[in-house]
Amino acid sequence: MSTQTLTRSGVGTLPVVNLLPPEIGEQRRLRKLQGGLAGCVLAAVGVVVLLVVAAGSQVSRAQQDLDATKAQGASLQTQTGKYADVPAVIAKVDAAKLQRSQAMAQEIRWSFYLNDLSLRIPSKVWLTNVVATQTTDAAPVAGAPTTTTTTYPAAGIGTVTFEGKAYGHNDVATWLQVLARERGWTQAYFTDSTDDEQLTGPSGVPAKTFTSQVTITEDALSRRFDQKAGS
Repeated sequence: MSTQTLTRSGVGTLPVVNLLPPEIGEQRRLRKLQGGLAGCVLAAVGVVVLLVVAAGSQVSRAQQDLDATKAQGASLQTQTGKYADVPAVIAKVDAAKLQRSQAMAQEIRWSFYLNDLSLRIPSKVWLTNVVATQTTDAAPVAGAPTTTTTTYPAAGIGTVTFEGKAYGHNDVATWLQVLARERGWTQAYFTDSTDDEQLTGPSGVPAKTFTSQVTITEDALSRRFDQKAGS
């Protein structure tokens, strides 16, 4: 028990006596402390519960994503079975391209040459016959010695022989210049140029009958089916 002094206006000082035992006050403070601690514990439990719920939700979403990914993988695996023959088909296509390239390796597009000559032939020259001969040399044996021989005209990969008529020898020379300018043709020359008594030019001079020839080089090959690097 404790005694306190109470002062009131107009009355004077009155003593205040606390009749409660100190143990009761201690118990009250203890209960307040326990209540505060209990509140903290409950709050902590609530936070833990929220964290557990959030973690469970994330695990559930992760499991759903995993299941969806597995299902998609299974679907793609099923679809790959439909294209199992694709590599074999591609291999066949590549083999066919290689065969075509080998078969057309010696192709010369004669239509292009004939069209070009028809536009460039001199006006005083006309052709009576054209003979093209193309040769394919056998591939050299690996390790076999090679010999180099110089001949004229050079062998090339073939020849083209032209027979025709012209008003004069100068016209024949002009015709040879036309042949020499063609890509893939070289060594243009004439084997004979003789008078044609049955045909005369504008000046009354007999026309010339001539035979000319060119050598075909590898530049004349079209190479349009050659396999390109990386294809």
